[in-house]
Amino acid sequence: MTLFLASLLFSVIVLIYWIILELFTLMFRITGLPDDKARFQVLSILTGAGFTTRESESIVSSRMRRRLAQGTMLFGYVFNVTIVSALVNVFFSLKSAQVDTVFLGLAVPLAIAALVIHLIRTRAVRKRIDRILGRVAGRIMKQNKVNTILLMDYIGNDSIANVILKEVPESLKEKTLAESGLKTEHSILIMLIERDGIKPEKARAETVFKPGDTLTVFGQYKEISRVFQAEERFF
Repeated sequence: MTLFLASLLFSVIVLIYWIILELFTLMFRITGLPDDKARFQVLSILTGAGFTTRESESIVSSRMRRRLAQGTMLFGYVFNVTIVSALVNVFFSLKSAQVDTVFLGLAVPLAIAALVIHLIRTRAVRKRIDRILGRVAGRIMKQNKVNTILLMDYIGNDSIANVILKEVPESLKEKTLAESGLKTEHSILIMLIERDGIKPEKARAETVFKPGDTLTVFGQYKEISRVFQAEERFF
């Protein structure tokens, strides 16, 4: 294999990997993971690097994300074993006269895909996609008949989670945030509350929970799930 063919093969594989990375990152973002965390976890899974951090808890703690991670692992393995080896064999068998034809056949669709992904990652388009993904994730979670919880991040022994209320638990009904005892009795801090599709706002002492509220909560994950009677169920 000539240096040109080797460089071409390397470039094609890197470009395909990048496209696949963006697609799986998008899937994980639909489940509620922030972009940077989703991208890092997908890259780790696809490459089989096995680089684990505390952030990986956000994957294994969710049934939906575990299934998606399993699919990503299988796809990454199949891609490495079959597609990459097939590309190598094809390039090895090429004659000099065939290089231009094959290069154009691969370069055009890959270049179009790369251009689309680049446009998607621009700031203006990215903000719009974030809003769409937020709505999609919200609809997926609201399909459940129970309150749902979505782990967002770990901070020490505590976590930040989103809780969507289908029903307000009896212990919190018609009580203001100050009267609920969430902070004093359960060490749960309500950081933000989103209601009626309006931009999330800081929760106040006089806030009363209502069905349909989306809460950004800080505290121990199990305690949050127990107090709000929430389950991490997406299907």
